[in-house]
Amino acid sequence: MTPLKINNFSHMKTVKIISLGLFLSLFSACESMLETKPQGVVADKDLNTPERVEQMINAAYSFCGQNHFNKQIGMPYEEGSVRGGEAYKGGSGTNDNEERNRWETFTYLQPTNVGDLDNLWWVHYVAVGRIHDALRKVKNLTPEEYPLREQRIAELRFLRGHIYMYMKLCFKFFPYIDEDTPEEMYDKVSNDELTNDELWGKLIDDFRYAAQILPERQDEVGRPTKFAAKAYLAKTLIFAAYEQDDKHNVINVNRDKLTEVASLCKDIIDNSGSSLAPDFAENFLCEYQNGAESIWAIQYTTDTPQGRLNSWLVSPVNSDYGCCGFLQPSVNMMNRHKTVNGVPDFENYNKGRTLDNKAAFAEMPMDPRLMHMACVPGMPWKYEPSYIMEENWVRTPEVYGYSMSQKLLVLPTSDCFKKTNPFMGAGLNWDVLRLDEVMLWRAEALIQLEQNMDEALSLINKVRERAANSTGRLVFEDGTPTGKFDVQPYKPGINCPAWTKDFAMQALRWERHLEFSTEGKWFFDLVRWGIAAEFMNEYFEVEKERRSYLKDAKFTKNRDEYFPIPQQQISYVKGLYKQNAGW
Repeated sequence: MTPLKINNFSHMKTVKIISLGLFLSLFSACESMLETKPQGVVADKDLNTPERVEQMINAAYSFCGQNHFNKQIGMPYEEGSVRGGEAYKGGSGTNDNEERNRWETFTYLQPTNVGDLDNLWWVHYVAVGRIHDALRKVKNLTPEEYPLREQRIAELRFLRGHIYMYMKLCFKFFPYIDEDTPEEMYDKVSNDELTNDELWGKLIDDFRYAAQILPERQDEVGRPTKFAAKAYLAKTLIFAAYEQDDKHNVINVNRDKLTEVASLCKDIIDNSGSSLAPDFAENFLCEYQNGAESIWAIQYTTDTPQGRLNSWLVSPVNSDYGCCGFLQPSVNMMNRHKTVNGVPDFENYNKGRTLDNKAAFAEMPMDPRLMHMACVPGMPWKYEPSYIMEENWVRTPEVYGYSMSQKLLVLPTSDCFKKTNPFMGAGLNWDVLRLDEVMLWRAEALIQLEQNMDEALSLINKVRERAANSTGRLVFEDGTPTGKFDVQPYKPGINCPAWTKDFAMQALRWERHLEFSTEGKWFFDLVRWGIAAEFMNEYFEVEKERRSYLKDAKFTKNRDEYFPIPQQQISYVKGLYKQNAGW
């Protein structure tokens, strides 16, 4: 398959794409974009050709990988991993990107003092604006003029669902605007016109439509397929199934939605042609991207002028990389990889000796997925036995410790690596949807429904068996293992309790945590399960003794499950938006 080529949109600068002026009627961080005079606008009639419409669609795809660190649409590792206790913010200290420190500690002063939320809100609506510009133009063409008309509409609705998913997970309520909303009504649409369930329904409708129309295979990677749409539909349904009240408490688990999740995931597992990579590492190496496990990925590249790069700020600060040391795995997250008889040490994982240094790796039984996610001084970096991490690679160890994350990074010798001074990044794709997650969604649905519990066990064990077989790259130069690896399938009555619903859910949640650590998912899982306050405050109680900057950290239930609606946006619409509960 050939890659879908899309232009770079770096640092929110001018993009040489013909549709630039068309999305400038959306919300602005500091002033109404409705008052901004568009630059370089092309006459509507000149855009009503299949060639121009294709360019507009490419522009919509392009923005889904917008990667400026405080206007990011890419992997939400700060929103989903730092806020979930998987990692510390990192950087030069708590004042470096200080608003992210507030996200991590949940110590806010007021909705106007939460940080870059206004930028994030705005940039996601810019992305939606590109999608709607393209949708309107596609619909103006007939199938005879544009044979790909229906497929492209489905692709654009898929992209809209993807963008709105972020808004739903982070803000819960947002003004739902579609391609039929007149521009003069943008500031008249409130964020409470739709209920929580109705908003989920809008996303479900987009993905369901895409699943009906899209082909099973695409010639260009990056374009979603029927199975990608089914996977995103399953994701949306599994979040919507955990129904919330107005204060974000989970009050019901919808069995009908979970039944559909289970069915969709089975279809993907059986018929998509996807398969688990034989080695977990292949999900995080450029030479294997768009492989059999990847269902849909944001495509990054180094072959544009500055590179369309991912992970700008999470690199070590040694001479090969240079900046900036963010996203440092927490001691808690590393400890969660401890094993006893090949399964997680559920009761005592966070007690006693910590699994965060070379000596501990050699002596304590552990899940090898730790070594795919994190590195510490004295250990090989990113599967290269001769490239050993040193203490001076860490920017501020006195605040955040010595661990560094590496899933999102590539070796400096990789063809995917590129420096764009003073930063650097990787042309490593972001897998939004992978088969391992689809398998665990089906397992979760079956467990909650208490149906086919043996199959749920089998699905979780397949993920664990792949982890056990993913040690070939985890070696020193002499070929010896870099850790005391011991991960085994769950064997009820032998190395774990009986496979009841309660224990199965505990095992399922733990498996998600290990499989997707630092990939920006965990905090959102905690919220949908209704256990965010319990988990995070238990985390802070222990972690503040390890990291003093966390001494005042506290998760406030019925508030911190979601970000506040940015005060700038409320002011812009003259108070039309309703603030989230607790704020």
